[in-house]
Amino acid sequence: MNRLKKISFASKIMISMSLLTISCAKYKSTSIDPGMVTPTQLTEEITLKSMPFPMGAAINVSLLKSNANYRNLVIKEFNSVTAENAMKFASVHPSKDAYTWSDADYLVDFAVANGKRVHGHTLNWYKSLPDWVNNFQGTTAEWENLLKTHIQTVVGHFKGKVASWDVVNEAVNEDGTIRPSIWVQKLGADYIGRAFQYAHEADPNALLFYNDYGHEFGPTKRTAILNLVTGLKNKGIPIDGIGIQMHTRVTQTDANLIAAITTAAATGLKIHISEIDISLNPDNVQSMTYTTALGEQQAAKYKTIVKAYNAIPKSQQYGITQWNVTDADSWIPSNYNRLDWPLPFDAQYQRKAAYQGILDGVK
Repeated sequence: MNRLKKISFASKIMISMSLLTISCAKYKSTSIDPGMVTPTQLTEEITLKSMPFPMGAAINVSLLKSNANYRNLVIKEFNSVTAENAMKFASVHPSKDAYTWSDADYLVDFAVANGKRVHGHTLNWYKSLPDWVNNFQGTTAEWENLLKTHIQTVVGHFKGKVASWDVVNEAVNEDGTIRPSIWVQKLGADYIGRAFQYAHEADPNALLFYNDYGHEFGPTKRTAILNLVTGLKNKGIPIDGIGIQMHTRVTQTDANLIAAITTAAATGLKIHISEIDISLNPDNVQSMTYTTALGEQQAAKYKTIVKAYNAIPKSQQYGITQWNVTDADSWIPSNYNRLDWPLPFDAQYQRKAAYQGILDGVK
């Protein structure tokens, strides 16, 4: 009897310590083994993983390592992960002859240990470039070698572990023209197709996406994006899908949201809603607070998007990925210096009305 009491008491102590660890994880930086599953109080049976297509999130690796609540939510709710920053050029290739893989490897190891698909983001972008690239003074041939070497080194490093890649990100301006990025300045717009070819050579089994925002803005940018990807496809360039970022707002019309999805699907390529969040405060009202009414409006927009996505052919549904995990780690408040609540989970890791809106979209 005494032995049983001791075991029971010890168990209570262990449970208490586990809960204390969770409650403090938000404030104390620790490092969690990539394969470690930590205790969780989220016990609902229905999760986003129950959806008929993959549901993912952009992951902050620092939070994944240090915050048990964050980590547990990712484990419970999502079956796909995207590196928010850990695979961008400046993160993995900070100097000409050096690559740093630690955060990206940690995320991939975590995904493998927890049975989650990894989507790579991003091989080529006009932002997040290290100084050595921005200041590079090479010839056209040397710029081409820089592009090819970076893409093939990164894709090759993760071959067989990363299922898909955003190969080129945000190459189209709002007016439909090709963005005059450093890559276009040095190599011409045709570099886009070669970037896909280089990625395919490095991992023929990886699915390759062109990723951009603004499909829902209206026909100008949307048409330009679709012309770009259709042109690549018609030339035999190995492109498998379109990433519709869907950084949108609660005031966007349903017609534009639906058109963004249906017109992209008409290309026959796979469609990934790749970075979704729905801003409630796009006009930067400093006195705004989150209300039930705003939450319901946001839920209705999530439902509209998910319903339209669920209606496209199943073979084209690569999944829906939200950009960040909760309102607390969303990029929007810090990037725009405003209050906002764009995601289905609040700062306390609880489900908002938007969560139910997502589930309702497939009913």
